[in-house]
Amino acid sequence: MNTKMKPYILLLPALTILIGIFISGLILGLVQSFGYFPVIGLKNFTLRYYLEVLTDKDFLQSLKFSFYISLISSVIAVILGVILAYSILKSRHKKSIEKFIYKLPIIVPHTIAALLVYNLFSQSGVIPRILYNVGIINSQNQFPSLVFDKVGIGIIIAYLWKEIPFIAMVVYTILSNINNRLVEVALNLGANNRQIFWHILLPLIMPSIFSSFIIIFAFSFGAFEVSYLLGPTSPKTLPVKAYIEYTNPDLTNRPYTMVINMILTFISVLFVWIYSRTFKLISKYNG
Repeated sequence: MNTKMKPYILLLPALTILIGIFISGLILGLVQSFGYFPVIGLKNFTLRYYLEVLTDKDFLQSLKFSFYISLISSVIAVILGVILAYSILKSRHKKSIEKFIYKLPIIVPHTIAALLVYNLFSQSGVIPRILYNVGIINSQNQFPSLVFDKVGIGIIIAYLWKEIPFIAMVVYTILSNINNRLVEVALNLGANNRQIFWHILLPLIMPSIFSSFIIIFAFSFGAFEVSYLLGPTSPKTLPVKAYIEYTNPDLTNRPYTMVINMILTFISVLFVWIYSRTFKLISKYNG
């Protein structure tokens, strides 16, 4: 047996099942999105459902809300994550901080993070109770509604809880492997720490920052559980809207659900393509 082909042949049974389930589900969803659903008598292919979904006001609001949540949480996570990584690099207690940050996002799943945000920031949560007991607010209702709110603050806080440590660790790994002679040369030439960060360190870590941004943006855009648990009734994020449409007992609604799923799939594939291109640029940049 060709040794190069052996790993692929051994993986073939598992890959056949995994890829088969994914491809069959994708084809089934695509066919139904074009209105072909013989079980309920729909036997003609049409673009009608795409046109109706893409011009639907609720869908456009959900699309805009999903982009807004993903963009805001990712930008804030990148800024704070880079600051945290640089602080760890300069810290005298790197080992303890590093271990703590590594374990936190791995141990705490998104569902638990969402419940944590609810218990802390809802009007009946821990923080409003503390502020009320110390006399900062006169009643817990005076605390701003940060959960189930229309601007998605609770969702953003939950994503930041997970994403800031992720960005910090990616950036810290790159920072800790940068040749220290560059910094020493800059110091000898009279540069201060701020100039070293902006003109030497930041350009070197920028490709990793960008690829990490794409990863967390794509995850936030397609994630379901946090926005389902902490999101407002309206507008909903696209994954939540797709789930609600899918659970509609009226099967004639199924093509609309599949159109939303196909749009989510298209956007996810687009993110994968952008990430792939970015990774190639990083490899070229690193020589």
